[in-house]
Amino acid sequence: MSAALKSEAAAAALKEVRNGMRLGIGSGSTVNELIKLLAKEVAAGLDIIGVPASEASAQLCNQLGVPLTTLDETPELDLCIDGADEIADGLALIKGGGAALLREKIIATASARMVVIADRSKVVDTLGKFPLPIEVVQFGLGATRVKLEQHLKTNGLSGELVLRGGAEAPVVTDNGNFIIDAHLGTIPDPEAFVKGLNDIPGVVENGLFINLAMRAYVAGDDRVEIIER
Repeated sequence: MSAALKSEAAAAALKEVRNGMRLGIGSGSTVNELIKLLAKEVAAGLDIIGVPASEASAQLCNQLGVPLTTLDETPELDLCIDGADEIADGLALIKGGGAALLREKIIATASARMVVIADRSKVVDTLGKFPLPIEVVQFGLGATRVKLEQHLKTNGLSGELVLRGGAEAPVVTDNGNFIIDAHLGTIPDPEAFVKGLNDIPGVVENGLFINLAMRAYVAGDDRVEIIER
């Protein structure tokens, strides 16, 4: 996705932002374009307060002058704008390619509305080609992996569970956890698969965002398409 397309999707979603809003700000390269546009609006007088979903987003907001708060200070948000790695029917999403899925989901569920910004390549018929990120605690990784494999079999799925970054240099999230990427190929019934997934001891959160996004702004070559749930 080119920076221009990312900016187009971000600009379309930014029209939903109003004075006085408490805004959840996601993470990733498309959201970075949103932050740049948001900073210009703030400099021109837009009055908002944001809660960022990653340390990287927070750093960019601070650099560009977007005012920030925390969910401790502002536990309820009006709107969350975030990206996605895959978008399927009903605005079911896979997120977490940037390893920020836990904070992204906390912010999404703290928001009255969630909208997604992406490009057309992220729209799919069925979720799962993009590996599903699962955030796990570092302790007991092998045992957690076994339980995840059992969960796959129970749901009629198979695929490789890959520790992101590998055993020698695993990716550590902003929360101090690891990411296991489930290479499933397809998830025919995400709502069924997600049931019980977070109940596995060691699993902190997963990258399936179901029934959270209300609208998606999807940039293509000639226009921004709006997809409603």
